[in-house]
Amino acid sequence: MSKGLEPLLPPESEPGFKGIPEAGSAPTASQAANLSTPAAAIEEAIARPPRFDPELERAADAIIAQVGGKPETIAGKLVKELIITSAKLLPDGRSTGELKLMTNAVKELRYAYRVFSRYEQARKVTIFGSARTPPAHPDYAACVDFSRRMAAAGWMSITGAGLGIMHAGHVGPGRGASFGVAIRLPFETTANEVIAGDEKLIQFRYFFTRKLMFISQAEAVALFPGGFGTLDEAFEALTLVQTGKAQMVPIVMLEGEGGDYWRSFDEWIRAQPLKRGWISPEDTGLYSIAPTAQVAVEHIERFYRVYHSMRYIRDTLVIRLHRPISEQALDALNTEFRAIVKEGSIVQRGAFDIEEEHRELPRLAFVHTRSKFGLVRRMIDRINESEAGH
Repeated sequence: MSKGLEPLLPPESEPGFKGIPEAGSAPTASQAANLSTPAAAIEEAIARPPRFDPELERAADAIIAQVGGKPETIAGKLVKELIITSAKLLPDGRSTGELKLMTNAVKELRYAYRVFSRYEQARKVTIFGSARTPPAHPDYAACVDFSRRMAAAGWMSITGAGLGIMHAGHVGPGRGASFGVAIRLPFETTANEVIAGDEKLIQFRYFFTRKLMFISQAEAVALFPGGFGTLDEAFEALTLVQTGKAQMVPIVMLEGEGGDYWRSFDEWIRAQPLKRGWISPEDTGLYSIAPTAQVAVEHIERFYRVYHSMRYIRDTLVIRLHRPISEQALDALNTEFRAIVKEGSIVQRGAFDIEEEHRELPRLAFVHTRSKFGLVRRMIDRINESEAGH
């Protein structure tokens, strides 16, 4: 399952890609005029590697071949770049501490991705909340209920593997449907008994690598009340989605019966950053406050009713769907979301030639302004409200 809004080309090497002809048909005159780079040229740009010293390239190619890789593939070229960039840290004069940080970070990420890759077909929800929430607290009970219902719907839960809400997020689904993404801290060094000793427990040295896995591996985020760490994670998730740096996912806030934590949060957001103009009105739609665990589960499931995933081909936003939408629904999208279409219109089509994943799924595609991601979130709601084929 694709993670994140990874572009098919890095910004510095992307050729122009504008008009979007319908799949299986010739482009219109206006599309042909704007279609400055066909798919074949884009593929050629991907295959064109950065220029390195030939001797360094040959040495890196030999290393890749020695571990069974193919230097001529896209993956091989990216690893070659990683090898040569790493070697250049020596003449750069980086300190031992800096080199240790970069080395350990890459090693942590490699191991974590290997663990998650064994379960990539299962959707996952990341659960954030306080480690200090006692088992008798209503928030704890709400988290057990929520994570149990998510497991019943076929989802796996990712938590920080500690106590409080993290423990509740493992109790609900049980060990088999749980991931632990733990951080090594002097005062919090052991995982809870649900996930301790499991192959899906990953220990991290750095918060930034841990946070990357929390967000990049999740198709949904559930937030329960907590302290500085929880609020940091909440704002990081919101910021990454708001700026288009992470995959668009449902972010749901919930708590135990009688709680007012997230209602107070929402009131502050609207009274301070929104009122001052520091966020856009549509940004409040990036999160949803659920009154019960069942409502939270329904909100997350509804997000994937028609919508599947998205990615970019340069500035073209490609939205994959479980099924096509009607022409009437497409017309409505073009009317309501004109503000985020840089040029042309939103079209429904099949996979682009350059795409490798989920080629069987229908797509919506348009040249995006790369802004107003709150409106992109609202567009997904409209897509999910649409009826297929009529």
